[in-house]
Amino acid sequence: MNYKLIFSISKSMLLARLRQTSVAAIGVTFSICMFITLLSFMTGLNDLLDGLILNRTAHVRLFNEIKPNDKQPINTSADFKNTYNFVQSVKAVNSRKELYNSEAIMNAVKKDDRVLGLAPKISAPVFFNGGSVDIAGVINGIDVEAESKLFFFNDYVVKGTSIDIKNVSNSIVLGKGLADKLLVNIGDVVQVITSQGEQFPLKVVGIFQSGLNDIDKVQSFASIATAQKLLGKNNNYITDIQIKLHDVKQAPEIAKEYSQLFETDAEDIQTANSQFETGSSVRTIISYSVGITLLIVAGFGIYNILNMMIYEKMESIAILKATGFSGKDVQLIFIVIALTIGIIGGLLGLLLGFSLSSVIDQIPFNTASLPTITTYPINYNPKFYIIGAIFSVITTFLAGWFPASKASKVDPVIIIRGK
Repeated sequence: MNYKLIFSISKSMLLARLRQTSVAAIGVTFSICMFITLLSFMTGLNDLLDGLILNRTAHVRLFNEIKPNDKQPINTSADFKNTYNFVQSVKAVNSRKELYNSEAIMNAVKKDDRVLGLAPKISAPVFFNGGSVDIAGVINGIDVEAESKLFFFNDYVVKGTSIDIKNVSNSIVLGKGLADKLLVNIGDVVQVITSQGEQFPLKVVGIFQSGLNDIDKVQSFASIATAQKLLGKNNNYITDIQIKLHDVKQAPEIAKEYSQLFETDAEDIQTANSQFETGSSVRTIISYSVGITLLIVAGFGIYNILNMMIYEKMESIAILKATGFSGKDVQLIFIVIALTIGIIGGLLGLLLGFSLSSVIDQIPFNTASLPTITTYPINYNPKFYIIGAIFSVITTFLAGWFPASKASKVDPVIIIRGK
């Protein structure tokens, strides 16, 4: 088999039908371009939306949930040991919210090689006094340095400096929605009323904006020491331990392990945010489906063009076979034509898709609800370009295979006799 001659014949046939082959290549280029652009934009948007929650969510959260006691007094009685006991209107026990031996737990977690880091937290429900109205809210006592390192807290502080809640005593960072309700700004003092009825003045040193308005209307942040003072607790009082892992996929397994080991409640990120993962998966599937559909449509275009080329080149095919070319040689000629269209169109599509994605990435995207986002989100994952390149070759190969098989079965005697 003379490959050099076969490539030369393929080239001659391509150039002889340059307009049609150009149209087919443009179809592949457009399909790949849209595939890359659509997937880059949609996955970038997924990362943006998920990041609003997932960046601020622990992979594993240790806490004590307030719930009814599983061991009711009647079940401990010997008189009712072998009976089924039905207890109505079971109430939650008067359990403590804080974690027992929180310091020992944190030391043990830090030694786990699977753990990237942890951040202690205290949740304190309070009322903010806004003149004659009390506004319900939550003060989160945090270690601001750990929170910024693991959960990007500093990125969401749009006014002031986050570290001030550690350096300035009796200070607070308010959610933007809450600050707007209270009509306060940096340097102002807000009055906080605890659930025990105690009132504390706190100085506003920052404004926090997560991009989720419902959260920003109730959430605020202070140092752990300030939160402990508000609740009248000692310096060992911790209600939550937020853990980040090196591999987030291990979260369900580790949460179950820690729950048994430390005798606390544990929640993994997959359970806490399952709805966000579902939404991301659906959007990604839609993007892949649309992109692949475009490639298949382009493949049909190549199939039609090669079919027409075979009908028009019947005489040439007959002459080739009469001069000693086998059916496999003829089949290879048309497969080379199809792959040439696919490779050229695919490469141009990848380049154009990257260029179009770069243009979208520079378009300003300014919204008050997302202060950390300045342009439209684009994901430049090389995986998309590899998938697009492979799919363009496979699609065009299959589109050329069937016409090429037909061409290989042409009987030169019948064609020449008919002429």
